[in-house]
Amino acid sequence: MNKYLRQLFTAVVALFVILGLSSTIIMAVRANALNNDPRNARSLYHQLGAYRGAILASDGTVMAKSEPVNDAFKYLRTYSNGPLYAPVTGFFSINQTADRGLEASRSMLLNGEADSLIWQRAKAMLTGTTNQGASIETSIDPKLQQVAYDQLGTRDGAAAAIEVNTGRILAMVSTPSYDPNKLATHDTKAASQAYNELSAGQNSPLINRATSQLYPPGSTFKTIVASAALETGDYQTDTKIPAGASYTLPGTATQLPNAEAQADGVNGQISLQEAVAWSSNTAFAQLGVKLGASKVSDMATKLGFGSTITIDGTESTGTPMTATASTFPSDPTDDKLALASIGQGDTTATPLQMAMVAQAIANNGKLMQPTLVDRVRAADLTVLSQTKPQTMANAFSKDSADKLTTMMESVVSEANPQLAIDGIKVAAKTGTAQIGTDNSAIDGWVIGFAPADDPQIAVAVLVHNTDVYGSLAAGPIMRAMMQEALQQ
Repeated sequence: MNKYLRQLFTAVVALFVILGLSSTIIMAVRANALNNDPRNARSLYHQLGAYRGAILASDGTVMAKSEPVNDAFKYLRTYSNGPLYAPVTGFFSINQTADRGLEASRSMLLNGEADSLIWQRAKAMLTGTTNQGASIETSIDPKLQQVAYDQLGTRDGAAAAIEVNTGRILAMVSTPSYDPNKLATHDTKAASQAYNELSAGQNSPLINRATSQLYPPGSTFKTIVASAALETGDYQTDTKIPAGASYTLPGTATQLPNAEAQADGVNGQISLQEAVAWSSNTAFAQLGVKLGASKVSDMATKLGFGSTITIDGTESTGTPMTATASTFPSDPTDDKLALASIGQGDTTATPLQMAMVAQAIANNGKLMQPTLVDRVRAADLTVLSQTKPQTMANAFSKDSADKLTTMMESVVSEANPQLAIDGIKVAAKTGTAQIGTDNSAIDGWVIGFAPADDPQIAVAVLVHNTDVYGSLAAGPIMRAMMQEALQQ
């Protein structure tokens, strides 16, 4: 009898252990996934019935808030100037899980369910008041965001601006954009129809082109090759390097030309500074091959290429907001390395990544972690968390950064005077990447920072599928953004 009792006791204990483990997995390990499952109707009613915290711009402008309504869900999420801020806020919908923007990355804080809000929840329960989510204060400058959005207009493109010394994202625009209010409606049929229309096709406005779309960076990538060259110690701004009117890609019969005669140099030679100023394809293709894939790739990696970049949030606060990893080819043949070194071929980047490159050059070679949230406040206005600047990498020396700055200033003073701003030194690098069948279209780029002698703001602008050089398509947008930022 004792034998059977022991077996029964062992079985009961095992069942309790299994029950405990399964409960732990459901309540802790898989809690976020289950809460975010669109089939979980209970979670849906719980989230929509909660007073979700506001999302604010740096000056207090309300980008998103919850409004009380007279229906089963109690609160309706509303977005002021929705298309302007959509890449930042994302959306909160009745029938689609928040999977982008701050609505996703800070979801647990916004709905009041984060561990850091346990005392606020307890207080609300004891006093019988409504539990309110935390408010999210961002680094977005509304005026700068508006300028970038207006300048891009109806074009397919993106713009990002970063505070040089801190990594704070001051503007993040993606066009075409969308209105999150159409997805926030409590009319499930209308919300589904809106989502289906917005998500259709490869050019969906739901895609944040600043962080989630990869483009060939064109000649803006030459700043990375130049930094790799300077770091070897074998190159200075006046070092002569091979150029010429055309260059035959190694092992092929393909001729690589320059867009400007000044980029050819003299007698097949050009200084490194002039090669940057006039964006010499022949010079940088040969320079990339001379340096070797390892040196160029190592510098690109130090500047963020090859890794997904977390912009905001953690698994404990929701679904982290990330930037897609930019790419540089692994172990390319010399012909592919030559193309990759001028930002073509297998080299791709997000606009945010290229803004980070400009930020690092402006910040003496120090690459800062890009951030979107300045602080989080509970409903009683106590600060729950405050973001501090964090260095991602010391990509190159101050000496190299100073030389890169000088070369990028010459891009404006020599080749693109239309990008100059009265009384302010501007450092920039334009890019014109060929895309499409038979290279029939262009991705127009520009990256830069200002003032060049005391950098405050770093900018990257992309105009996709255009028909003019990057200096003409993206350059005026960067200039307008810099003017707005520096006059405040």
